[in-house]
Amino acid sequence: MSSHVYFPELFLNQMRELLPDTVEFDKFLAISQQPLRRSLRVNTLKISVADFLALVEPYQWALTPVPWCEEGFWISRDDADTLPLGSTAEHLSGLFYIQEASSMLPVSALFAGCPQPERVMDMAAAPGSKTTQIAAKMNNKGAIVANEYSASRVKVLHANLSRCGVSNTAMTHFDGGVFGAALPEMFDAILVDAPCSGEGVIRKDVDALRNWTPESIDEIAATQRVLIESALHALRPGGTLIYSTCTLNRQENQQIIAWLMATYPDTVEIEPLDTLFPGAERASTGEGFLHVFPQIFDSEGFFVARLRKTRHMSPLPLPGYKLGKFPFTPVRPREEQEITHAAEKSGLAWNRNTHGLWQRDKELWLFPRAVEPLLSQVRFSRIGLKLAEMFPKGYRWQHEAVIALAQPQAKNRFELTLTEAEAWYRGRDIYPERILPADEIIVTCQQQPVGLAKKISNRIKNSYPRELVRDGKLFSS
Repeated sequence: MSSHVYFPELFLNQMRELLPDTVEFDKFLAISQQPLRRSLRVNTLKISVADFLALVEPYQWALTPVPWCEEGFWISRDDADTLPLGSTAEHLSGLFYIQEASSMLPVSALFAGCPQPERVMDMAAAPGSKTTQIAAKMNNKGAIVANEYSASRVKVLHANLSRCGVSNTAMTHFDGGVFGAALPEMFDAILVDAPCSGEGVIRKDVDALRNWTPESIDEIAATQRVLIESALHALRPGGTLIYSTCTLNRQENQQIIAWLMATYPDTVEIEPLDTLFPGAERASTGEGFLHVFPQIFDSEGFFVARLRKTRHMSPLPLPGYKLGKFPFTPVRPREEQEITHAAEKSGLAWNRNTHGLWQRDKELWLFPRAVEPLLSQVRFSRIGLKLAEMFPKGYRWQHEAVIALAQPQAKNRFELTLTEAEAWYRGRDIYPERILPADEIIVTCQQQPVGLAKKISNRIKNSYPRELVRDGKLFSS
């Protein structure tokens, strides 16, 4: 085994117990030396799978369907060394998310076993792959509480939600253990993609096991028990709970579920996942979980369990934190009509049944209505979309709102060439030799909104947010 992957000896002993068949164990070792296949998920908030495949057909990408996610594809590219996938026009405009194939499993499991939910929690949401996948499944309806404990990752989470045009999230920044007490039985479905020892990601990170010890697994499993217990209390009776990790040992996987069921007997049922997709039985355990070893599907290692809550639970003591005064107020109906009309003139529109207008000082925000019952119960770091800032002469529509709300048939849309779009992403003004349709323009690339700009003479003044401006090689270089 001339491997550059680091394997602690105690880890190998654990894997021999998990894979007693020496042929399977050898397959595990062999595939662990191989690079992980790249994969992507089409963002159906922006484009259908069929239209996406037609759009990228000229690139001659080799796209292989992921069997458990109809929007997912493994990708092989001849130009991978010259242009990173994240620098393609399609990625920058939110048409796809770079997501490992195995990590698409939990959301597929959630929606296969759950009627369309109104309110979902993603308890450990950053960087946003599963949150954006959930939003696409919900078609931006209802509400997702996207929680992230790590402060350094909250900004990345918001950036990915914005790029993908997600409008139905409310972000929180807490230890996930608070939600069972703070929001008891408020969710139709909860995803606990738990922090874990990361044994399944060694193909992507050769040093993933450098700090691996049995003692560290004990500590991580204790955290996982807190999170899954909190999730069960926050879930309504009849709701779906998905527990997943990107690790392989039983202590962080099967034993966490066994602990939950022993602690709350007659409260949880396992819903088997052996028929989730053709071939799922290859990774299915006797209990009905999916225990995906890397050699089974040539992927990362992953574990997924689907649980159903069967009855009400006694509430937990309320958490000891202060909410403070909520700084937003609902916009009055007459003013709402005025704002809605002004937005439509600028090419922006939303569903007033699913989103409501709220105001903070001179800021206007669109909140998902399904989150409104929670506003007095937990402190949110960001809710919905920042729609606009108000000025005496009108409104300054915000970039994230334009990405999510721009209308396909808006009269002020202006399609950029790829060369012009590259200049846009680099923060440069654009001088098109074509007639501009209005003084305020929705700038599009490949028919997708990439921003809102002002016409100044024959120039499009660049308003792309400074923090998003790109350097380096882009799609048309």
